[in-house]
Amino acid sequence: MSILGWLLLGLIAGFIASKIVNHSGSGLILDIVLGVIGAVVGGYLFSILGAAGVTGFNLYSMVVAVIGAVVVLVVYHGLFGRRVV
Repeated sequence: MSILGWLLLGLIAGFIASKIVNHSGSGLILDIVLGVIGAVVGGYLFSILGAAGVTGFNLYSMVVAVIGAVVVLVVYHGLFGRRVV
């Protein structure tokens, strides 16, 4: 997959995962970054479980990327979430 494909997949996955995790986007750049990282994490997690990871720009890869992005966002918000004092 090309760099543009990874960015587009990451943007879509990051946006969907942001809506699932915190019901609002985290910003365009952060959504893309966390989405691409999520696609990598999702591919790694799925390969550990014996399934195929991200295979291209298709629905299966989008599901893998969104699951990975949700995991990344939950960890991100756990580490860097706003804390009320």
